[in-house]
Amino acid sequence: MRRTRPLLAGLALVAGLLAGAAPASAAPTAPAAASPSYTWKNVRVDGGGFVPGIVFNRSEKDLLYARTDIGGAYRWEPSTKTWTPLLDSVDWDHWGHTGVVGLATDAVDPDRVYAAVGTYTNDWDPGNGAVLRSADRGATWRRADLPFKLGGNMPGRGMGERLAIDPHKNSVLYLGAPSGNGLWRSTDSGATWAKVTSFTNPGNYRQDPTDTSGYNSDEQGVVWVTFDESTGTAGSATRTIYAGVADKENAVYRSTDAGATWTRLPGQPTGYLARKGVLDARGGFLYLAYGDKAGPYDGGKGQVWRYATATGEWKDISPVAEADTSYGFSGLTVDRQHPGTLMVSGYSSWYPDTQIFRSTDSGATWTRAWDYTSYPNRTDRYTMDVSSTPWLTWGASPAPPEQSPKLGWMTEALEIDPFDSNRMLYGTGATIYGTTELGGWDTGTKFTIRPMVRGLEETAVLDLASPPSGAPLISALGDIGGFRHTDLAKVPPMMFTGPNFTSTTSVDFAETAPDRVVRAGNLDGGPHIAFSTDNGADWHAGQDPSGVTGGGTVAASADGGRYVWSPDGTGVHTGTGGAWTASTGIPAGATVESDRVDPLTFYGFKAGTFYTSTDGGTTFTARAGGLPAKGPVRFKAVPGKKGDVWLAGGATDAAYGLWHSTDGGATFARVAGVDQADTIGFGKAAPGAAYPALYTSAKIGGVRGLFRSTDAGASWVRINDDAHQWGWTGGAITGDPRVYGRVYVSTNGRGIIYGDTGETGGTTPPPGNACKVTYRVTNQWQGGFQADVTLTNTSAAAWTGWTLGWDYPAGQRIGQMWNATPTQTSTAVTARNTGWNGTVAAGASASFGFTGTWTGSNPAPAAFTLGGATCT
Repeated sequence: MRRTRPLLAGLALVAGLLAGAAPASAAPTAPAAASPSYTWKNVRVDGGGFVPGIVFNRSEKDLLYARTDIGGAYRWEPSTKTWTPLLDSVDWDHWGHTGVVGLATDAVDPDRVYAAVGTYTNDWDPGNGAVLRSADRGATWRRADLPFKLGGNMPGRGMGERLAIDPHKNSVLYLGAPSGNGLWRSTDSGATWAKVTSFTNPGNYRQDPTDTSGYNSDEQGVVWVTFDESTGTAGSATRTIYAGVADKENAVYRSTDAGATWTRLPGQPTGYLARKGVLDARGGFLYLAYGDKAGPYDGGKGQVWRYATATGEWKDISPVAEADTSYGFSGLTVDRQHPGTLMVSGYSSWYPDTQIFRSTDSGATWTRAWDYTSYPNRTDRYTMDVSSTPWLTWGASPAPPEQSPKLGWMTEALEIDPFDSNRMLYGTGATIYGTTELGGWDTGTKFTIRPMVRGLEETAVLDLASPPSGAPLISALGDIGGFRHTDLAKVPPMMFTGPNFTSTTSVDFAETAPDRVVRAGNLDGGPHIAFSTDNGADWHAGQDPSGVTGGGTVAASADGGRYVWSPDGTGVHTGTGGAWTASTGIPAGATVESDRVDPLTFYGFKAGTFYTSTDGGTTFTARAGGLPAKGPVRFKAVPGKKGDVWLAGGATDAAYGLWHSTDGGATFARVAGVDQADTIGFGKAAPGAAYPALYTSAKIGGVRGLFRSTDAGASWVRINDDAHQWGWTGGAITGDPRVYGRVYVSTNGRGIIYGDTGETGGTTPPPGNACKVTYRVTNQWQGGFQADVTLTNTSAAAWTGWTLGWDYPAGQRIGQMWNATPTQTSTAVTARNTGWNGTVAAGASASFGFTGTWTGSNPAPAAFTLGGATCT
């Protein structure tokens, strides 16, 4: 059940994204108005990724935060026992800021919270890191950009905390930096930062110096900072500060003059990395968890040490003799209510399970979460209740001494509530577990451990499918495979099994027989494709052609009688679910999709060329060229319309946008006004419209966001807002064929997002002569004009909402508009009703007006459309 996190490392980079630099204390821009109104929620999975940090506030009960490696930060809501996401406002250009490498909550002013953000220190993330600061518990943020990168998803991300607030003078913060950048300090509550030049050891440990990607060869740097609060008074900087460095010979440093000077702590152990340093000022001890590797996956040896702050005595208090360890120590916490009580985890104890140790005498003696009775049998101090997140068993029935669900893995975040000794939480590679019955550990009473993760959604989404019948959503996810959601508000009972891919890379269903579903994915030593005949409820493994190394992409024919698969490691193949035949005329590694009407037609794309097969994938023919040759490209065929294909993708230094073909890929026309596009999906048509609603993650009119078109791409409206951006959303998008306006959006670490529109049915006019438009220029001057528009309902039924579209033949631009909400993309304009004039009775009219600008001439629009129909 080992789950890795770097799998999506390069996707946004190869898309050509550039993170813009902002002034050190730049305020966030004002949110752009969304049109129409959307409500956004997570499709519930509950967890699904690594939680390397849990941070309690030391002065306010029930105020705690969690940080994730790629999915942002969260605040606990005690009234609902859920987590609230705090970084959904991170935009496309700063997608790396969803990786959180350090988090600090202010004990002096509990409303203040800080996050050190940045996902990769190598060139996978083109932007630098930053420290975000909030004065309202993470509801809003200001950003201080740093002159170096931070690595929320790099090796060593479970060490820490790297970010710390002086408990007596809360305007002073410290940040431990990676990559040889040393120790940094802010004296103005995080607004500006400067290097601490007197701290001269930036760390020298690198996981793998030979790694040319820069991922494992980066230096972990300064990995934690902690204060001895007994050496300060309110309003004055704390005098004694400790810092941990990724240097096996010189791991711990101390300052006794409020950070002015630093010295190596004498007598310290050597040969290991000091992964965590936790100071118990009441007990007078600095506790340290050591390991031989950066983590979070590895570690073969470790120790636990205690340093007496008053006498300078070092003592090895390891719960297991070094010779008997096969793991490193990391998760480390002290009970603030009972000095001398501490706990530590063997974070990299993969087999048979993680181990958590507890001491009530400052480390002199220890007890374990579980022990062997007679091998392989074991007895546990706890019981596991995963009924709220049942997939945590992985559907496994392992032989002893393994259990399912496991106590955990990658257990680097471990905290006892400073206000409640019975409450403990710890992070794993897939969830947050916790108990409110920890006192039972010492009395021999079994206590229950449960997932405490609701609201924290951390999956990386690779593909999405919404069939016209059956489950509304089938997902392909990194690390935990994927799910069939029959209820978006409930956690599914199990991820896909039979087989259980570590990551599912592609999923598809047969358009006219949606019970037939296929998925492809990654699995060490196992099959890479699976089939379902009951809409994804049950699966059976398929056969791999020779040479397959990964899932790639897969497509089901419209009737489910045939599949075309483009796996990693070999070429494109076609088959009926058993043996495979190599396709010809199409290069290996091409992305494949199916026509949604003709069961013999399949499509492929690679390196700027579109391919079509009309014989079930046996042979492909190169058709259109001139499409994006760089960057990722995704395309889909429209349900119910043979040969209708949309293609999105490209790179900023080459072709990048949205293209449309209506002749099966023989020709493509670029969609005007779409600057960039990365995904395309289809949903239920707007009422009265004949063409499906289109959804895309794109840049239109100079604005990045999620957009919808209800008129076959003639006009677009942004449907998200600046508070709901989720960093990178370029993986997959699909509308729901059964619910107008509903859209499912992929994120890289914030799970599956879905939006529902606040519109009351959208645009209801039926096609035909259902509307009449009067367009009148009421005033005109050099370069400008004013116009009035009257829209009349000539149908026999009332409208409950309307969106009028037109195209300006001379490039005129809309300025201010009243009684309607405008959107303009290039020459295409839409005007949407306001809240009070959306209902238009049969025979009645709605009017609006606007100002605009013109250059050269100001001719009237040639036509107006409403719900895909042309008005008279």
